[in-house]
Amino acid sequence: MVMFTVTQVVDGDTFDVSPNWEWNGESGSRVRPAGYDAPELDEPGGQAAATWLRNLILYKKVELGKAYRVDRGRLVCEVYLKGKNLARYWKDRLALRSHLISW
Repeated sequence: MVMFTVTQVVDGDTFDVSPNWEWNGESGSRVRPAGYDAPELDEPGGQAAATWLRNLILYKKVELGKAYRVDRGRLVCEVYLKGKNLARYWKDRLALRSHLISW
């Protein structure tokens, strides 16, 4: 897997990397992690999801793994931070929030 630096977080499930990725003859900087779907910025929880992702990965190195497609200029792929799939971080976040709300 290749390492990329996260340069901008767009929302809870979209971010930009440097250098640009290349896949199947296409290239770009925008990435959409596979395995989870965050609310849009204008939906309930959307701003919190973007803040969570920003705090987690902005200016950090991530690995881009298996790619599935390019969707609206975004590479949809497995993303890893410190060897852990970003989708797992999201699921852990939701589990923690659910636990705290139930108290």
